[in-house]
Amino acid sequence: MAVPVRHVAVIDIGKTHAKLALVDLEARAEIAVCKQQNTVAADGDYPHFPVEPLWQFLVEALAELGKTHPIDAISVTTHGATAALLDESGELALPILDYEYAGPDALDDEYRAVRPPFAETGSPRLPAGLNLGAQLFWQQRIFPERFARVRHILTYPQYWSYRLTGVLATEVTSLGCHTDLWNPAIGDFSSMVRALGWTELFAPVRLAGDRLGTMRPELAAELGLSPQTPVFCGVHDSNASLLPHLLTRQPPFAVVSTGTWVISMSIGGSSPALDPDRDTLINVNAFGQPVPSARLMGGREFTQATAGLPDGHSEQDLADVLGQPILLLPSLTPDRVRSPMPPRNGCRSSRTNPADSVSPCPFTSR
Repeated sequence: MAVPVRHVAVIDIGKTHAKLALVDLEARAEIAVCKQQNTVAADGDYPHFPVEPLWQFLVEALAELGKTHPIDAISVTTHGATAALLDESGELALPILDYEYAGPDALDDEYRAVRPPFAETGSPRLPAGLNLGAQLFWQQRIFPERFARVRHILTYPQYWSYRLTGVLATEVTSLGCHTDLWNPAIGDFSSMVRALGWTELFAPVRLAGDRLGTMRPELAAELGLSPQTPVFCGVHDSNASLLPHLLTRQPPFAVVSTGTWVISMSIGGSSPALDPDRDTLINVNAFGQPVPSARLMGGREFTQATAGLPDGHSEQDLADVLGQPILLLPSLTPDRVRSPMPPRNGCRSSRTNPADSVSPCPFTSR
């Protein structure tokens, strides 16, 4: 008989912070949290996420929490626009690229010629590495010998699930997060993935709530946890915010997920034409359904606007700000990480990929 799951250790890796939270499902509350800053390494081939310090933090936090609290299961959520490329031995073939790195922009003309149209993917052309497909395209072109050693591509939450279990997986909320890699209408990889020969490299697609397996026995022994501790597939962080509402609310409704990025998601509402030039797009929820969305880098903007100010604020402070017609213009966050890329010639009707011109997006919320 399966042991009831009450206390879940949630690995939560955001762009700015990483944390391990122990969640009591009955109380619907975090009962313990370990946190550290998430940094980008500037050394090596390109700016990247140094995974070993994160891994050390996570295993130490799991061991520490396990001494004082039961851990019945482990799940993972991370930011999007990130993937791990593994070689045959299961090690990284290339460092995990920081999506704010502008390197992929150097191949913009070539990438626009092969990427699918917005009408297929619901994914606008974004700068730097915010389109995961652009990252992979750039890595393959710039590091051909090392990319040739890639045997498995894992979306980021599933990389950490893999390190816990040894089970390879990808998942639709990360695949459908403005990657150019996923076709939400058919629930399968986009035409570009097939055309570039990447299909077989992607690990099997699993649902966010799938039980991938149990902890690797040697890791469980090291951490003092049960080797039968189940590990679940994991989910993109904005969709982790959306999922409880999908399970408990009747549409129509909207959810705003906040963090480094602020994502607004519409469930069961009307279906206006989405404009890829205004950072509207299609996300994919944990059930594989298309979700009309809009995004801005609100958390980063807030951090920069309030730098040096005291952390606390009063209700009167909020009333003062909201009661005045105040706009902070221009934005503080650099254009290259917050806005869709303009056409190469500055004209909306003359893109390298003509199908990427503004047109009604066929996806509706479900």
